[in-house]
Amino acid sequence: MTAAPETISIVIPTRNDARALGRTLDYLAGLPGVDEVEIVVAASGDPERTRRAAAGRARLLLPQGSTRAALMNAGATATRGEVLLFLHADSFPPANVFTLIRHALADRRVVGGAFEHSFAEPAWSLRAIRWINRIRYRLTRNYYGDQGIFVRAAVFEALGGYRDLALMEDLDLSQRLKRAGRTVLVPVPLLTSGRRFLARGPWRTLALIVWLLLLHTLRRDTEGYAERWRGPAGLAPGSPWARGRLRRAGGVDPDDR
Repeated sequence: MTAAPETISIVIPTRNDARALGRTLDYLAGLPGVDEVEIVVAASGDPERTRRAAAGRARLLLPQGSTRAALMNAGATATRGEVLLFLHADSFPPANVFTLIRHALADRRVVGGAFEHSFAEPAWSLRAIRWINRIRYRLTRNYYGDQGIFVRAAVFEALGGYRDLALMEDLDLSQRLKRAGRTVLVPVPLLTSGRRFLARGPWRTLALIVWLLLLHTLRRDTEGYAERWRGPAGLAPGSPWARGRLRRAGGVDPDDR
């Protein structure tokens, strides 16, 4: 007897990003099999426009807390699926995403994984960063949220979900997943907007990411950089950085090095 397909829930965290959320939900509505998939949006900020963007297409939660980790944990708690797909509000998975996830998890030893990363915009700098990024995650098998991390709900619960981190929560979960079982890279691109890189400068943004990865690898604190990474309060993610040095006690602004 063939086992029934595992049910999938999509969790989308969003903060002051109703326009991008609307585009992503429009795209998801046209995917084959989406009628059998649960979509939960966990949002912070701009509740009215976010309600309009999600209306009729996703279940909307407005939990306490505004970090991505807090929003994703709240969204995951409200889901019923056997598999969780964490999707950024400005990301577009491949058209056969649900089939690909089920195929990847057909091996019961696999606890989760992610997709190949690609930027939606055609800028040459983003193409270069894409290839740098692909080398990194192929060597380390550490995945980021803009790759569409998916995980068995039971494993996610057993791991305690995302840790209460303001930064690097996806990297932390990815590393813990590798210790829990096999993880897989689905070699099909998931498109994510490169607006953060384009608005802030591609190489300046990459320099900050490398700096944060170094701190994380050395087990140094990265939380003090959260506000700089997220951008000004009340604005959409990826908004241009304000002028001036990063205010962080004992910290270093990569732009000033």
